[in-house]
Amino acid sequence: MSSRLVISGLRASVDGFEILRGVDLEVGSGEVHVVMGPNGSGKSTLSHVIMGRGDYAVTEGSVALDGEELLTLPTWQRAARGLFLAMQYPVAVPGVPVGELVAAAARTRGDDPAAYADRVTAEAQRLAVTDEFLTRGVNDDFSGGEQKRMETLQLAVLTPKIAVLDEIDSGLDVDALRDVARRVEAMTTEDDLGVLAITHYNRLLLGLRPDRIHVLMGGRIVASGGPELAGQLEETGYEGLAADLGVEEITLERPREVDPFAEPGF
Repeated sequence: MSSRLVISGLRASVDGFEILRGVDLEVGSGEVHVVMGPNGSGKSTLSHVIMGRGDYAVTEGSVALDGEELLTLPTWQRAARGLFLAMQYPVAVPGVPVGELVAAAARTRGDDPAAYADRVTAEAQRLAVTDEFLTRGVNDDFSGGEQKRMETLQLAVLTPKIAVLDEIDSGLDVDALRDVARRVEAMTTEDDLGVLAITHYNRLLLGLRPDRIHVLMGGRIVASGGPELAGQLEETGYEGLAADLGVEEITLERPREVDPFAEPGF
């Protein structure tokens, strides 16, 4: 059965500062949507809000998977419903190898953990993850590339409905990027995975062939189009595209607090 993640009018803030300012986005099974934007535009915030990170306050809007509202659910229940987040900076879990981590996730979903053991081994071979990394604690003293391979391994084993990839290309060399992108791309056809990939760079798009590109600036989607939009960004840059679109706010900056002891200036 096909699935659909629908984000409607999403507004969110942290410490009273609004970052997402009305985001609308839909991702279906088998589709690859890429969100691009400069630093400070709200890209990572979008991924965290979708998965329910506690220090972000949603002030308006909806995030629904297959018609079920997710914003009222804790993170683990969103994952159990079929969402997966590959983090830009994966957390280390010392003492817990990936097999145990996946088994815990399987139990949460009501699945038999034993059925996942062979899948871990198969995906490790497919992603060139050596046995050493299967026995060590997840991401414990891993390099950036090793972390992203391990995130992709978990994604492939757990086969969620929708995967949110927050700058999964960060810290990857050419070989690792190719392996990760190709495995995710294969999942869109083999497992009907829907993908929302967040990135700065066109290089991810070479292996992960997108259906739609969305440009996020100032906490809003300001442009959407086919893969040709990424080529336009390569030529004009974000500032050039913003000028073409008449967008004034590209990045988000918190207002500076007034220093009561500063010189008044007169």
